[in-house]
Amino acid sequence: MSLKSSFSNFKLECGTDEAGRGCLAGPVTAAAVILPESFTNNLLNDSKQLSEKKRNMLKPIIIKEAMSYAYTHVFPEEIDSINILNASILAMHKSIESLKTTPKFIIVDGNKFKPINNIPFETIIKGDGKYMSIAAASVLAKTFRDQYMEQIHEEFPMYNWKQNKGYPTKEHRAAIKKFGITKYHRKSFRLLPEQLKLDL
Repeated sequence: MSLKSSFSNFKLECGTDEAGRGCLAGPVTAAAVILPESFTNNLLNDSKQLSEKKRNMLKPIIIKEAMSYAYTHVFPEEIDSINILNASILAMHKSIESLKTTPKFIIVDGNKFKPINNIPFETIIKGDGKYMSIAAASVLAKTFRDQYMEQIHEEFPMYNWKQNKGYPTKEHRAAIKKFGITKYHRKSFRLLPEQLKLDL
């Protein structure tokens, strides 16, 4: 299925999406992208449907061709204080506010969003598999977040974030059980199943 170029009739339509909501460690990262109407790319799709290699191929193309793009990390301390849904929306809001061009319309992946600066918006379930600007935002959010996780992997290699990117893999949970948690872990999340409970 080919992606649609826009949802609204506004020229400056921005797509936004986040990555890392389900992770136990690291930030939740959002991106916002305004693509030119003429933009086409046959490879572009929801980032979850793409291999890491393809995402990394798309990233520089999106950055070069977008009329404007921005991304934002919201870190574990803030996630723990305002909850993951609010942190995801905050990351999207900050990304939209960082765009050098103010969008006239926003399309959001998912079904939850809060108004920002009186800009009309639409939430679209599985929007990253339907609209190019959301797919582009999903690729940027994922690749910028992965890059960050690879950097902090150097500091705490025992959790293998380079590989699992902070997601709750068996290996990641085993490392939490063995080594405890770091400043990059989200304390408000169930870091271990009940039988392996940590005293935080």
